[in-house]
Amino acid sequence: MESIVESGNGKGGHGEETRKLQYTGGSSYIVSLPKKWIQELGLKQGDHVTILRQGNSTLQIAPASKRVAKEQKDATIEVAKDNNPYFIARKLIALYFLGYNVINVVPKDGRLQVEQREVIKNIARRILMGTEIIADSAAGITLQVLINLLDLSVDAAFKRMLLIAKSMYRDVMMALRENNAELAEEVIKSDDEVDRFSFYIVRQLKIAIKNEHLLKEIGLEEPRNCLGYRLVAKSVERVADHAAIIAKDIIEMRQPANKDIVEKIDEMCNFALEVLDDACLSMFKRDYEAADRAIEKARKVDEMEKAIIKSISKPRDASEMYRVKLITENVRRVSECASDIAEIVLNMTVQQTIRKS
Repeated sequence: MESIVESGNGKGGHGEETRKLQYTGGSSYIVSLPKKWIQELGLKQGDHVTILRQGNSTLQIAPASKRVAKEQKDATIEVAKDNNPYFIARKLIALYFLGYNVINVVPKDGRLQVEQREVIKNIARRILMGTEIIADSAAGITLQVLINLLDLSVDAAFKRMLLIAKSMYRDVMMALRENNAELAEEVIKSDDEVDRFSFYIVRQLKIAIKNEHLLKEIGLEEPRNCLGYRLVAKSVERVADHAAIIAKDIIEMRQPANKDIVEKIDEMCNFALEVLDDACLSMFKRDYEAADRAIEKARKVDEMEKAIIKSISKPRDASEMYRVKLITENVRRVSECASDIAEIVLNMTVQQTIRKS
C-alpha cells in the first residue's frame, strides 16, 4: 500500500489534533494537514513535504528546505525630508531583524537627502550581513538580503564572531606593547565585524523561532534555546566592545606603557580568553559541568587584576595608574561575560542533568 498526504481545511497548526484516515483509489491512504500550518510555512498545492518514520507508530512531516529558504518578504520605508538619518537606520535594522529579504527606502515627496543616503548605505555595508544595495538613486534605495537562511548556521556564525572578538584582544595587546596606534585603529574597525555577526544571529533566531522546522535546520533543538543564544551573542558583542575601549585608550597614549606591567596584563588577558573559550565550548557541547567549571575559573581573573594594581608601587604619573586600571577593568569584563555565558548554558542544560540523576 502507498501512503500520501495532502493539505486540507484543519484548525490551527499547534497542539494535538485528530484527523480521519481516508482510503482512496484502491491503493492509497490520505490524511489532511492543518490549513494554518500550510499557510504559516507559505506552502501551496504541488509543493513537496518530507515524511520521516520515527519508531513503529510515528511519522514526522516537514516542508522541503528549498521551499522555505526561497520565501521572500518585502518592506518599504517612507522617508520625510526632515527625518534624522539614524532614525531611518534604526528602522532598517529592525526590518532586517524581522527577516525581510527586500527593503525599499523611498522619499515621501521629492528625493532622499544626501546624508540620509550615505547613512543608509553605510549601515548596509558595515552592519547588515549578506545585504547588497541593488538600486541607489535620489528617488530611493533598495536593499536585498542575499544570504540564505540555511547557508550559515547560528553555531557557525557564533564561532566566527567569537574568533574575531578573540583576535581583537591579541591585536590590542600587541598594540599596547608597541604603542601602535595604527593597529589599535584596526581593532576598532573589527568591532563592526562582530556586530555584523551578532545582527545576523538575531535575524536568524527571529525567523526560526516562528518555525519549528527552520529551528532544527539552523541547529537548535527547541525554541527556548533562541533566548539563550541571543544573550550569548550579546555577551560576545560586549567582549568586543571592551577590546575597542582599550584600543581607543592606546590611541590617546602619549608614552609607551611599562613593559613589566604590560606582560602581566597580557597574561591576565590570555587567561580571561581561556575562560571565554571554556564557556563557549560548554555551550557548543551542551555541557553543564564544563559551564560550572568555567564560572569558578572566571573568579581567578579578578584576583589577577588586584595583583597587577597592587604591583604598581610608584606610577610615573597619575595617568599611568588610571590607564592600567582602565585596561585591566576591561580585560576583567571578558571573564565576566564568559561567566554570563556559562550561566546561560547552565539554564539551557539543567534539565538534562536532572534526567540523568
